[in-house]
Amino acid sequence: MRTSSPLLLLGTLGALSATAGNSMAAPDTSQWKCESCPFETGTSGAVDVGVGHVSQQSAKFGDYTGLDRNGGFVIAGGAVRYLGKDGLFGNLAASDLGLDTRSLAAQLGREGVFTARLGYAELPHRLSDSAMTPFLGNGGGVLSLPGGFPAATTGAMPLNTTLQPVDLGSKRKRLDVGASLLAMQDWTYRVNVRHEVRDGTQRFAGSFFSNTSQLAAPVDQVTDQLEASASYASGPWQATLAYNASVFRNGQDSLIWTNPFTNGVIASGSGQLALAPDNEFHQIVATAGYEISPKVRASAEVAVGRMTQDAPYLAATRNSALAVPALPESSLHGQADTLDVSVRLSAAPTERLRVNASVTRNERDNQTPSAAYPAVSTDMFLGVVPRTNQPFSFTQDRFKLGADYRGPGSLKLAAGAEYDVMNRTQQETDSTRESTLWARLGAQLRENVSLGLKLAHAERRSNGYNTAAWIDPPENPLLRKYNQADRTRNLVSVRSDIDVNESVSVGFNADWKDDDYLHSSIGLVSGRSVAFGGDLSAALSEATRLRLYAQGERIRSSQAGSQLYGQPDWTGRNEDAVDVVGFGISHTTLGGKLELGADLTYTRSHSDVTVDTGAFAPPFPTAGTALDSVKLSATYRLKENISLTGSYWYERYDAQDWRLDGVLPATVPNLLAFGEQPPRYTVNVFRLALRYRF
Repeated sequence: MRTSSPLLLLGTLGALSATAGNSMAAPDTSQWKCESCPFETGTSGAVDVGVGHVSQQSAKFGDYTGLDRNGGFVIAGGAVRYLGKDGLFGNLAASDLGLDTRSLAAQLGREGVFTARLGYAELPHRLSDSAMTPFLGNGGGVLSLPGGFPAATTGAMPLNTTLQPVDLGSKRKRLDVGASLLAMQDWTYRVNVRHEVRDGTQRFAGSFFSNTSQLAAPVDQVTDQLEASASYASGPWQATLAYNASVFRNGQDSLIWTNPFTNGVIASGSGQLALAPDNEFHQIVATAGYEISPKVRASAEVAVGRMTQDAPYLAATRNSALAVPALPESSLHGQADTLDVSVRLSAAPTERLRVNASVTRNERDNQTPSAAYPAVSTDMFLGVVPRTNQPFSFTQDRFKLGADYRGPGSLKLAAGAEYDVMNRTQQETDSTRESTLWARLGAQLRENVSLGLKLAHAERRSNGYNTAAWIDPPENPLLRKYNQADRTRNLVSVRSDIDVNESVSVGFNADWKDDDYLHSSIGLVSGRSVAFGGDLSAALSEATRLRLYAQGERIRSSQAGSQLYGQPDWTGRNEDAVDVVGFGISHTTLGGKLELGADLTYTRSHSDVTVDTGAFAPPFPTAGTALDSVKLSATYRLKENISLTGSYWYERYDAQDWRLDGVLPATVPNLLAFGEQPPRYTVNVFRLALRYRF
């Protein structure tokens, strides 16, 4: 299809208007814009300033949104762009400066020469605002108790006067600095540095024999990452050499807590739990690509890495009454070497056929030394047999072959085969092999109807399943772990799109997956899922657009177990269902000055767990969630460069979870719980801001 440039079109219209004489008035071209002209130089941007209000406090609603507190907040953000005639450019963008999700990004450079980047972002992760605890010092490494403790049971503890709220959650603060340099022809250098700090609290639990306490463990973590690379591209060659590093440091290596229970403790009034240890990862990556011919291309990648963890050990126990032997080492001396290699080849023998092949190897060689450690159970008992750490290693080889064929008319065919070999050490299964065959078809059944179909079949087989000799007490020999067990998987996926007319289009999709663990007597036996949905989009007019979608999914899994260390004597079944319906509409009116939008979402999910032991027992209650969301927005252009924006967000969330419903701190005699209840809220968020463009 041949197209005319805007300048040629303007010239033609001008010539026609000249031949029409004085009877036709000359058009006003002062507001005409050339869409294909070069970018305008200079400075431009937009700034948003306003206020908002949240009606209710909710950790669940504020998770990752920063809207967890009720009351007002400031809306502040915007973007500035500069482009000079000499190729110098700069960009500055800021968003949510008045919230805990604030971010700032800046970029400066010269086109084709260099680019420098700077970014800062915060992200809150709210876990709960309904937790209660009698422990003091939450957020630190030592938890103590007020007067009145310890006690024999939670019912005998003075919880009415000592419980206090504790916020569970953390915040990430991330600083990014990066630069890229085109130092000479064909060469590009890049370096990126990230410094991330994570502070807050997280759920933890500690126990003395059969007595357990939920604890607020501190989060005081720093992660530093570095990426540096040099890339070369010339003619048929492309190559990159890169170095990646990640260093993790934890400001708190342990959590010490006072035991709130009196019974079952032998000369120990406190316990200690290890937190995430300091560790490092370093990797060198080399990639290369070569265009053998216009129709054949080859590429390869090699990555060599090393993970280390050498944080000092904590004491095996704080119980001085136990005669615990000395630890064999002062630290783990953990080291695991990784190797990732891949080779890919793609070719197009004809205009209709393209073939792709790849070979990939992933290795993890665990060099951590093994040692025998004293086995201490809940700070009360010393095991007779020491425990020895096992250096698990594996190698994985994957072979893939696929082809895409563009047939006559609109027919598109694709097919492929994959072969995956996994070899493990210190595991119940030494080797598993999985073969996968898949095919995909796409066709235009009619001018306005398209159909896509995908089929896949996979079989995984092991070279035999044994019991791990290092586990004490030994596992049931009939047990099969789902990631190592023999499995057959089938998958069917269908998608159809229909263009009813130029303004209305409809789509339908369905997916079915079936997993059968055919040789598993104890463990996961089967898993099946079905998903189905549809969507509709319509342009009701030039000013009004509508969209509608619905999606449903059903997941069912079955497992078998043995209470008597023998043949299976009970079965369990999980059934999960999720349904989502959404509606959206946008409308422009008042000559384009007013833009309106609305989005509605309806979500329902439920989960059922049933256990059959051969004797009558009531099923577990149904766990479920309900989410209703309505978002309304409006933008009114007061002037060419000034707009007023407003929005309203309504969200209702209601969760039912039998594992939390009614479980208060003293509900279970030997469990000092947080007493968290499933989140339930109804929140209204209002926003009003002024947008200035320049």
